[in-house]
Amino acid sequence: MNNRHRPVFILFAAILLLGCSAKNKFPSDGIDLSLTPQRAVAESAALQNVPMLWGGVIISSSNLQDATQFEILAYPLTREQKPDTEQTPVGRFLAIQEGYLELSDYAPGRLMTVRGTLQEKRSGRIGKSDYIYPLLNINQQHLWSTQVQSKDPQFHFGLGLNF
Repeated sequence: MNNRHRPVFILFAAILLLGCSAKNKFPSDGIDLSLTPQRAVAESAALQNVPMLWGGVIISSSNLQDATQFEILAYPLTREQKPDTEQTPVGRFLAIQEGYLELSDYAPGRLMTVRGTLQEKRSGRIGKSDYIYPLLNINQQHLWSTQVQSKDPQFHFGLGLNF
């Protein structure tokens, strides 16, 4: 490669890499991403008020007196922190968001990622079976788009002027 073209090549490569990088929705510093809801129930006393980053499929949502509660079937997260529903679920959890949220926006089946602090565990039922849920107080949440995205790689490159 010619030395005078090297800076242009390096600049182009850097721009290309930045465009391909995935941006996380939430900071995950200080969060043990290997902690699952199942493990959180087993170790609940030691994990009280510990920050968690979990995501999954909304099973149900309900408005309480001053908060909104979600029951979420948890899945491992992708690099983009999106629940990976092609993996095996890792348990269920309850998540509480202060204030009123419109339940039609948070309908069952939607994907959601939440960052919050682990609180106590709560008893509940799944069908006729008893279940112990870890409870997460939400600090931040992201409701994923309902648009179906192709799994095929897509590349876009364009130049233009916007007037």
